[in-house]
Order: sequence, then structure tokens, then C-alpha cells
Amino acid sequence: MKLVCSQAELNASLQLVGRAVATRPTHPVLANVLLTADAATGRLSLTAFDLSLGIQTSLPAAVEASGAITLPARLFGEIVARLSSDSPLSLSCLEGDEQVELTSSGGSYRMRGMPADDFPDLPLNQTGTSIRLDAEALVRGLRATLFASSGDEAKQVLTGVHLRLDDAGLECAATDGHRLAVLHLAHGATAASSDGEPFDVTVPARSLRELERLLSGRPSQEPLSLFCDQGQVVVLWADQVLTSRNIDGVYPNYAQLIPASFNRLVRLDRRGFIAGLERVAVLADQHNNVVTISADPAAAKVTIRADAQDVGSGSESLAASIEGDPIDIAFNVRYLLDGLKVMGGSEVVLKCNAPTTPAVLEPVGEPDAFVYLVMPVQIRS
Repeated sequence: MKLVCSQAELNASLQLVGRAVATRPTHPVLANVLLTADAATGRLSLTAFDLSLGIQTSLPAAVEASGAITLPARLFGEIVARLSSDSPLSLSCLEGDEQVELTSSGGSYRMRGMPADDFPDLPLNQTGTSIRLDAEALVRGLRATLFASSGDEAKQVLTGVHLRLDDAGLECAATDGHRLAVLHLAHGATAASSDGEPFDVTVPARSLRELERLLSGRPSQEPLSLFCDQGQVVVLWADQVLTSRNIDGVYPNYAQLIPASFNRLVRLDRRGFIAGLERVAVLADQHNNVVTISADPAAAKVTIRADAQDVGSGSESLAASIEGDPIDIAFNVRYLLDGLKVMGGSEVVLKCNAPTTPAVLEPVGEPDAFVYLVMPVQIRS
């Protein structure tokens, strides 16, 4: 293998695939990144795979001799990151040798790698159910839902985001049992299933966070292809590939959790609501994170309160348009802020029926239908 490439492009690509390098490898080669140089295409491909998540990308290179080898991802990445971006990098490795020489204008480095044959094959299955998606729309869906997935491995199916595609468009949903975020992309998601059948799959949140970073880091109008078969999800986009296992098990029927109607509607300025919650949260953080929201239709205002025992209390009042009877309802302030911050729009509606039943937050006037359900906290009298 012998090639010359850009330091900046190699560094960016190493940072991208580095997220799929195993932190506690079951085999030494899983701590490495696979480099594959192809003289025919003039590209250098980089691959990392921890047996659950795999990322592959490529960059242009002047390839004099094709070849493949694996190098320690951390060591290789740190050396490349510190080299000057003003000078191209030269990589060379004799056939059958496991030592790679990296040369730049400022110096030369040698690293011992492992044979490419030792690296596990990336599952690039492109059979089974496949769909095409607008990358920008998928990013919107992931940003709006990833935060609500569970971090508790005991709730295996809830540690992912559920993707569902039907004739109405793409729906992304995530819940941890205390809150639920659902974004329906009826527009902008140029999605099509290969067989026209409804498609649904639950993908680990960790894998989708990396996909969201990948798509956000290199914006493109090119649609992505998603394949799902035999417990694996493969995403192809531009010159990049992400593979992930999917999560077995039946995802909860979250549509049943959302109340069909509400007898109280509170309309607020979204940014003002966030600012008020953040100020009161300083006290709420001192004691159980609970804030109480009191809606007063007669005064057309909402009061946010927090009482931290033995520390103090605080309150904020906000103008609001209120339909229905007065109500006092309590929430974990962090759950409210998480949902409000991923919403668009200048106004938000808080919908509720009683202090002990699920409440819903929805942005006003946004093209995508976003529903954020939060379970209230019971207030002891």
C-alpha cells in the first residue's frame, strides 16, 4: 500500500469512524481502524467496527499501490491530528509487512498494525426491507426524539428510537417510560419502501446519535438508503456507511398513551417559558427537580414555582392564553426543558386534563407534527 492524502481530510475521517472503535475490545484488532487503499477509484477507505456499531467512510487519495492494513485507532488518530494541515501525508506499507510509515513535511512515524484479514467483515447486507429517506428530514426526526430514549439497559427496547414508515410519511418515536417524544415527518421525508409495505424498526439510540452526527457534519442533498434484515440495519449515504444491530422486541403502542382530548389548554411563548423554567430550576435542582405550574385563566397567567426544603423557594409568572379551569400540575423540570428545547416555533401549547394524567406539549404552527408527552409528578398535599 502506498498513497498520498490530505491531513485535514484524513483527520476528519478518523474522528468520524473513531466513534465505532471498541473501548473494551474483545479482540485486539477491534481497537484498530481498517485502512483500504484502492488505486482504481483513487480513494482511501476507513472502517471501524465494535461488533455492534460500524462506521465506514472514504476520502480522495493519490493511490500508487492498493492494499489494506489495520492500525491502532487511538495512536494513529492522535499522530494525524497533530500533524500540519499545510502538508500532504504519505502512507506506505510493503506487501506482507505489518509496519506502516507515515510521512509529512515535518517528520516520519512508524506504526505496527495488524493484518486486514483479522478485521471482522462489516455487515453490509443490502437485502430485505429497504427505504430511501431525505437526510435532512431524518436529522430533524432524530434530534426531536433521541433525548427521550431510556439509558436503562434493563428496559432494552426503550434504549432505542422507533422508526416507522407508511403512506403518511416517516414517524420517529422514543420513550423512557416517563416521557414520550414523537415527530411525524409528512413533508420533506422523500421516503419510499421497496415493497410498499409499512416499515418499522427500533435502532439503538447510540447508533442513531452517531448517524445524526454523521449526517449533520456533512450536509448533502443526496438521499440515504436504509436496509433492514436479519437483525441488522445498514445506512448508505454519499461515501459513508453506518451499520448497527436493531433491537429485538415489540415497541410499546405509544399512540395509545396520548389522550384523545384535553379540557385545559395553556398557550405560552416558548422562549419565555424556557427562560422561566431555567431560572426556577436553580432551586428545583436542590430538591427533587420538581416544579409546579399553576394556570389562572382569570388572570391570563401561568406561575412556575419551586420549593426546596430548608433552602428556599422561587416563582416566575408568565403571560398565557388559557382555556379551561384553573389547575396546579407538577413536573420534573428537566423533562420539560428537554422537550421545549428541541421544538421549533415561537409558541407552545401545554395540554392537560388533571394533575395526575399525562400532559402534552406541542409547538404551534410547525410543519412537522411533534408531540411531547410528559407524566406529571404527584404533589403531596
